[in-house]
Amino acid sequence: MKVIKLDAIDSTNEFLKGLSSKKDLENFTIVSTNCQTQGKGQMGAVWASEVGKNLMMSILVKGFIVNISQIFDLNIVISVSVIEVLESLNIPNLSIKWPNDIMSYNKKIGGILIENSIKSDGSINSVVGLGLNVNQTNFNNLPRASSLKVICDTNFDRDQLLASIGNTIEKNILLSQNTPSICNSKYRNYLFKIDVPMPFSNQNNIKFMGIIQGVSSIGKLQILLEDDSIVEFDIKEVQMLY
Repeated sequence: MKVIKLDAIDSTNEFLKGLSSKKDLENFTIVSTNCQTQGKGQMGAVWASEVGKNLMMSILVKGFIVNISQIFDLNIVISVSVIEVLESLNIPNLSIKWPNDIMSYNKKIGGILIENSIKSDGSINSVVGLGLNVNQTNFNNLPRASSLKVICDTNFDRDQLLASIGNTIEKNILLSQNTPSICNSKYRNYLFKIDVPMPFSNQNNIKFMGIIQGVSSIGKLQILLEDDSIVEFDIKEVQMLY
């Protein structure tokens, strides 16, 4: 597992995508930085972080996705891998808020952004970006954000976290290639507010009650409604009100 460490960069995802387009990098190459000036989240959201406090990394995954229907499978493996590492550090009350926010209690401590590109030979490369709040304690104007330090009242070694997460992702990727569904049940069990009646809002800002049942094979959130029907929602089509 090759690790490229940078002091500052606009985006680890953009850097790794550019580097992989110019040269043949080994699988699971990681780029990390102390300062990311244009960090990205899902659907163009901005990921802001204090310099030197958090883990900002991107990892190259080659050959896992062989067709477009498998895209969410990678999301599952990555999310579960991060949770497993944090569980080993005794971070309490961990869950995955669909599709890939890492939560402790009701607070977001991390997020994942996966970008895929099709090579000229038809193979698909994925660049997986992870932002994890580690030792930052100031979250002004971010009432739903937290960090490992805030939750556990201790500092964490970011280099050790990076190595553990990288190794766990590699292990689970290789396991999932042989047993594709190995992480699926874990992902469902980790889902934030699974099987709990919750208020939601759809893209038209209409509020409704529902119960999360799971996620479809292509990554849509399955919600049981009050009329006993199960409706599937894509990203940005539904918002959980909690």
